[in-house]
Amino acid sequence: METIKPLREKKNTAVLLIHCPDKQGILATVTEFLNQNKGNIIYLDQHVDRQEKIFYMRVEWELENFAIPSDKIGEYFDTLIGAPLQMNWKIYFSNVVPRMALFVSKMPHALFDILARYAAGEWDIEIPMIISNHETLKPVAERFGIDFHYFPINKENKVKQEAAELKLMKDNNIDFVVLARYMQILSEDFVKAYPNKVINIHHSFLPAFAGAKPYHAAHQRGVKIIGATSHYVTSELDAGPIIEQDVARCSHVDTIPKLIRKGRDLEKIVLSNAVYKHLQRKILVYNNRTVVFN
Repeated sequence: METIKPLREKKNTAVLLIHCPDKQGILATVTEFLNQNKGNIIYLDQHVDRQEKIFYMRVEWELENFAIPSDKIGEYFDTLIGAPLQMNWKIYFSNVVPRMALFVSKMPHALFDILARYAAGEWDIEIPMIISNHETLKPVAERFGIDFHYFPINKENKVKQEAAELKLMKDNNIDFVVLARYMQILSEDFVKAYPNKVINIHHSFLPAFAGAKPYHAAHQRGVKIIGATSHYVTSELDAGPIIEQDVARCSHVDTIPKLIRKGRDLEKIVLSNAVYKHLQRKILVYNNRTVVFN
């Protein structure tokens, strides 16, 4: 299936994400550096965590007339500003298209939503591969013209199979991973290979309604709200930095199938919003929390 050209207007820009100990003048110092080098700022947002005394900032500027070559910006910035101010910083360029690997099992709803957005040109990304521990969704990958890789996993082969998956992704220059209802727990070694670059989605019944049938358990308890949570994956199960959440009201008239439908709709939207914010470089992670810029 041929994808449509991305909907957003393509600009040659750079995005700088910063967090560091808060002190007076950081904002002025960064903007002065950009202005002196003829960088036209098109987005700027900042936040100060007064309890932790940490300064956060996202700034995006046009590179068309910027005085510093792109491959030297990081070096100049770190020497003049980053290192002296003890900054943790990352720079991203709009002309570098991120490459995403999708991990799935048997449930197709999140996968179809992501692939529909990809095919419609909503996201400026490449999806070179879909990886699964089942062959159920292989026809979906074929329909969208994406390579499908089957890695059956059990207790005996998990280490070997994950190593093969990581090698496959490294060989294909994968930048980040999305777990579109992938029903396997990733090992610590896997997560370490992609720190804050593995995005997961799950229902928000945890920990109250754990197990294989959370909607059945929630229905028995008569819950009034259901939800979904998307987060970066860490070695601690379902406890990574939260990116996006949403809820839907429900009542006694909602049957189990209706609850499942509402829940899956939430999962699709929440996961897609989390991926979009990741692609827009609007997420900063600090101490297992996120700052998500508007």
